[in-house]
Amino acid sequence: MRVGFGYDVHKLTEGRKCIICGVDIPHDKGLLGHSDADVAIHALCDALLGAAALGDIGRLFPDTSAEFKDIDSRILLRRVVSKIKDEGYTVGNADITIAAQKPKLLPYIEKMRDNISSDLTIDRECVNIKGTTTEHLGFEGREEGISAYAVVLIN
Repeated sequence: MRVGFGYDVHKLTEGRKCIICGVDIPHDKGLLGHSDADVAIHALCDALLGAAALGDIGRLFPDTSAEFKDIDSRILLRRVVSKIKDEGYTVGNADITIAAQKPKLLPYIEKMRDNISSDLTIDRECVNIKGTTTEHLGFEGREEGISAYAVVLIN
C-alpha cells in the first residue's frame, strides 16, 4: 500500500466557471487557471501521482501546453488513473477537503462523489469529499481563492 497527498489553490475571478470535482457550481466568480482550474481534481491528481512516485500534475500536464488550455480536469484525472494502473497500482480510496468561504458546497457533494468514483473506477463508498470554510481567515476566508487537499491510498 502507498499513500499520496495533494494540495492545490486557484484564485477566484470574474468571468470564469466555478468547477469543482467536475461539477459546475453557480457562483458570481470562477476559478482561474490554464485548464478548467478544478482545484479539487488537481489536488487529487497530485495525490495519486505522489503515491505512485510519478511526479506531479504540472510536470505531466504543463500550463505552457496549448493541449491543456481550458481542458476538463476530469480528462486529466482519468489520464492519471490510467498512468498509475500502467504502473500496476489500483486506487483504494480517496479523501478530499475543499476550503472555500463561498460558494457553499454541501448541495453538490454527492454529485462530486459520483464523478470522482467514476473517474477513479472505485465504489463511491471509497470516496469522501468535504467542504469547509476558514471562518473568514486567510485568502479562502476573504473569498480570494479556493484550496483543496487530497489523500489517497493505492495498492
